[in-house]
Amino acid sequence: MRDEIVRAITGDGLVKAVAITGRTLVERARNIHKLLPMSTAALGRTLLGASMMGDMLKEEKGSLTLQIKGDGPLGTILAVSDHQGNVRGYVQHPQVDLMEKYRGKLDVGSAVGSGGTLTVIKDLGLKEPYVGSIGLFSGEIAEDLAMYFVESEQIPTACALGVLVGLDQSVTAAGGYLIQLLPGAGEELISKIESGVQALGSVSHALEGGLDGAGLLRAVLKDFQPEILDRHPVEYRCYCSRDRVTRALISMGRAELAQLIQEQGRAELSCQFCDKVYRYSKQELEEILAGM
Repeated sequence: MRDEIVRAITGDGLVKAVAITGRTLVERARNIHKLLPMSTAALGRTLLGASMMGDMLKEEKGSLTLQIKGDGPLGTILAVSDHQGNVRGYVQHPQVDLMEKYRGKLDVGSAVGSGGTLTVIKDLGLKEPYVGSIGLFSGEIAEDLAMYFVESEQIPTACALGVLVGLDQSVTAAGGYLIQLLPGAGEELISKIESGVQALGSVSHALEGGLDGAGLLRAVLKDFQPEILDRHPVEYRCYCSRDRVTRALISMGRAELAQLIQEQGRAELSCQFCDKVYRYSKQELEEILAGM
């Protein structure tokens, strides 16, 4: 099953929905950051949620940042998506030991923590980005995202995210959905959607059972007639480059860069999203300084 985003709308135009399948992108994040199962599940959910939200942006060069700062042992979790849902991210403390609600069920809520904030930053190419923030509701991430849409954007939303980790610690299934009511939708639609959510059950197990993104939406919207509007591939994609890192060195300013050259004589900078290391010799740093 390929990693992709699927967008749909119901025949009456009152419900829009998006689903994602992302086993490969979450597995790549696990390998890049050397994640244990606990951090794989938490970062994976965050990446999946950010990807769907980024895909909702109408600005072609827009980007969306989803930051979760909980009081649990994982610390800060951050994911950044472009307008097509391609996403990258990291977790502050990836080597957190296994925490389970019960055998076989990871306790993401406790690892993230229910105290703290969820912040969404939308960069739409304007002078100032849009920033919305709420207090964490449960730390389970999907419930917190649903609450964000209700509190910050006044959009009734159902959200589910799931990452299934195998005995060898690899990702065996990952995906989720966002279902949102549009203006004019009545209370009876909420009951129908809730019925579909309950009937589907666990997203990760539904994906493991063979459903793709379109299948998830048809299952949750079983009492509607969803029309698939678009489906396209997504991936874990980092935009770092040596040129960007060089610009970061320049942004330090002449005095600080000169001090770096004097004290260390070289520089090694790692990308926080893909862990790629960029190395600069003393001569390269001096050439950068001379060109400032």
